[in-house]
Amino acid sequence: MAVLHLTKENFEKEVIESGQKVLVDFWADWCGPCKMLGPVIEELAEEVKTVKIAKVNVDENQELALKYNVMSIPTVILFEGGIPVETSVGYKPKAALKQMIGE
Repeated sequence: MAVLHLTKENFEKEVIESGQKVLVDFWADWCGPCKMLGPVIEELAEEVKTVKIAKVNVDENQELALKYNVMSIPTVILFEGGIPVETSVGYKPKAALKQMIGE
């Protein structure tokens, strides 16, 4: 499955109302660690079928970043039942993200 790109328009439907776990990567184009994490997120999206993998560009969706207290990027938040249950700040290897989502 491809990475889902989230905006304020589709966040509610794709994350909050989703019946499955959703891993959301909050990132920006200018962020070095975000560029390192990007390919890892893409690989996860291809490998993991039980969790929806998504990204939010914080420059284009500042209200979402504020709502979820994203102060540093990359920040990855795992949502279950529409509720944020775990947060990771900074670059993490794929194995750590897989552990976070229970894979």
